[in-house]
This record gives sequence, C-alpha cells and structure tokens, in this order.
Amino acid sequence: MTQPVSPPRDSAPKAPSAGETPAWRATLFRADVRTWSLLGVLAVLILIGGVTKPDEFLDTRNLQLVLTQASVIGVVTVGMTFVIVSGGIDLSVGAIVALASVWATTVATQEYGFGGILFTAVLVGLGCGLVNGVLIAYGGMVPFIATLAMLASARGLALQITDGRTQIVTVDGVLDLGERDSYVLGVPPLVLVFAAVTVVGWLLLNRTTFGRRTVAVGGNAEAARLAGIDVRRQRLYLYLLSGLCCGIAAFLLIVLSGSGQNTNGNLYELDAIAAAIIGGTLLTGGRGTIVGSVLGVLIFTTITNIFALNNLQSDVQQIAKGAIIVAAVLVQRRTASTT
Repeated sequence: MTQPVSPPRDSAPKAPSAGETPAWRATLFRADVRTWSLLGVLAVLILIGGVTKPDEFLDTRNLQLVLTQASVIGVVTVGMTFVIVSGGIDLSVGAIVALASVWATTVATQEYGFGGILFTAVLVGLGCGLVNGVLIAYGGMVPFIATLAMLASARGLALQITDGRTQIVTVDGVLDLGERDSYVLGVPPLVLVFAAVTVVGWLLLNRTTFGRRTVAVGGNAEAARLAGIDVRRQRLYLYLLSGLCCGIAAFLLIVLSGSGQNTNGNLYELDAIAAAIIGGTLLTGGRGTIVGSVLGVLIFTTITNIFALNNLQSDVQQIAKGAIIVAAVLVQRRTASTT
C-alpha cells in the first residue's frame, strides 16, 4: 500500500523572521521618513522667515498670499505627479496654462461671463492634454519630444491671440473671488480649490484602480500590458488629467491676476517637476505621493516669499531651489538604500 506523499516543506508560506521587516512596513516607513523630512524642512523655513522678518512673514495677509500663490502651481503639480508616476513627463504644462488663460480672457469669451471663462480654460487644457496623450500613447512619440512640441506651439498660439498685450478681465464674478470678502473663514477660495484637487488626487492615486494602474504602468509597462492593462489608454487618460489640472490652474491664475497674458505659467513645468521630485516621486516612474508633491510646492513657495521679503535677487532663489532639489534626491537615494 502506497503511503501518501506529504508536500515539500518549502511549499509552505514562510513567515518573516524575527529580524526581518515586512515589505509593506518598509515601504510605509520610507514614506513616513520622506513626509516627516519635508515637514521638517518646511518648519525650518517658517522659522527662518519668522526670525528674519517676523512682522511681515507671520502676518496673516502674507501667509494667505503664500497659500494662494502655491495654489496655482500646486494644482499643476498634482497632474504632473500622475504623469511622472506613470513613467512620463510633461514639459508643456506652463505653456498650456498660458494658452488657456489668454483664450479664456478674450473679449468674445468674457461676454459669456463667469461660466464662459471657466469652461474655456478647462476645455483648452483638456484639448491640449488630449493632443499630448494621442501623440504619446497612439502616435508612439517620446513624451519629452511630444510635450516639448506642445510647449512651443501653445506659447506661440498664446502670443498670437494676445499680440503681446495683457487682456484685462472685466467679469465681476471672476474678480470677486480674489477679494477678501469672498474668503471662507479666512481661507481664500483659491486655496480651497487647491485643497479639493489635492484630496481628489490623493484618493485617485491611492484608493482607486486608476491609481494602481498608473503605478503599474510606471513600474513596468510591459508587465502591466501582460496583466491586462490597456497601457495606451491609461497614458491617454493621464495626459488628459494633466491638461485638466492646467485648465483649472489657468482659471485660478486669472482670478489671482485679473488678466490673461501669454507669459503666464513661465517655468511652471520646472517648478512642478522639482516639487514632485523632492516630494518623493521617482522620475523613472512607479512611485509617487501627492502629499509629498504638495509639501514640495509649499517649500518652494515659502522660499520665494522669504527671499522676496528679504529683498534677495531672483538668481539667488534659483540657486537655492537647485540646491534643495539635489539635496532631496540624495536623501531619497540614501533612504532607499538603508531601508
């Protein structure tokens, strides 16, 4: 009579040893380290601002200004984070913001009031995102080249629409959003919009199938395709999302400045990429965090404000930003190698 064969001992699931850290816990630890590091940097900057210019920096109006200025580039950064997590890049975000802002502030558009301006800004952003997405996902173009072409085209079209002139907004409903009377419990409406976009972006990236597919595509596009993910369609959606964020940011910029200019959004692409990088998003894709990107935006905006209050030149600001980016990347690499 044959004896029943017992399964090999190696086939049983292995429990982590006493000194071994589970993978999920190590990942969570790295995320916590990044977040706390960024919060520490932001706290140090606030301390520096409070020491160097206590009356001006800690004034309620100045803090509201910092948050308001962070709102515009912050919305762009949320969309940029999704694109970078997927392994792509979008160099056209600043130009799209400029094009959407000038198209939404033409005399013909302003005749349709608040809704016309908002609708046009969002529609232009989505249209540019659609072109980027189609060229990259279905045209096979490299994201760097496709979005660089969009950058040049959008800037040129914005200049052609304005003929180099500033387009003043005359719609009271739009201008009123920038007034202090419209603040909700002392919080500017633009900051509330930024907060809403951040929450939606975090939920989308961390709590939905769309977010998991985005991370999968950025980690290994071929493996994602073999797993049944439509990689091309996912990339199209991501560039549409980036364009949508640019359209929203363009409307916020119109409210903030009360005008549309072809120079709007200058270097937004660099600021958004830098904020995402120091926030923990890998340029190679496969990992990113909305919270980190938002903290990166707040850090850069605070630096700019402190330098402005201390009458430091813009070239010093750029040097400081570059040093922070290098330091953040080095910290990320060291954290990844030690955990």
